[in-house]
Amino acid sequence: MNANDSSSPEAANGAATATAANEPNPRPAAPPAPSDLEARHAELSDAYLRAKADAENTRRRAEEEMGKARKFAVESFAESLLPVKDSLEAAIAIPAATPEQLLEGVHATLRQLTAALERNKVVEVNPPAGAKFDPHQHQAISVVAAAQEPNTVVAVLQKGYLIADRVLRPALVTVSAPA
Repeated sequence: MNANDSSSPEAANGAATATAANEPNPRPAAPPAPSDLEARHAELSDAYLRAKADAENTRRRAEEEMGKARKFAVESFAESLLPVKDSLEAAIAIPAATPEQLLEGVHATLRQLTAALERNKVVEVNPPAGAKFDPHQHQAISVVAAAQEPNTVVAVLQKGYLIADRVLRPALVTVSAPA
């Protein structure tokens, strides 16, 4: 008999060894007992349910916190405006105030209001005459012939405001006409 002959016992044994080596996953010696599988299944089911409940609780807490943030977003701003309201009420409460006293009170109240707006990142947009027209912060109300560079601010009709670098209200301006 020939070693290359597939009918020889040595060739059959060699082929069986080669086939066993090529199998990707050899079978375990003995399957796990059904009670072990049930215990493992119960353990994994419990872990899954706990993870699912934890994710649901996290989602619910996040929704509650977002709701509170929306509800109380203006709380700080409102707190900073209360002294302004108090000053206005105090001015009204003085029946025999002189015009000078009222003017002084109005100036003080304006300072309070300006400080409250600045604390809450509300910034004035009041471009000086001759400043370059910025369509992101200015709104041109009219275009006039002027003795200055074209597309520059001639006059501010109403101040604008930014809140945290976002336009709350654009400044209303008159712009110089192109030549």
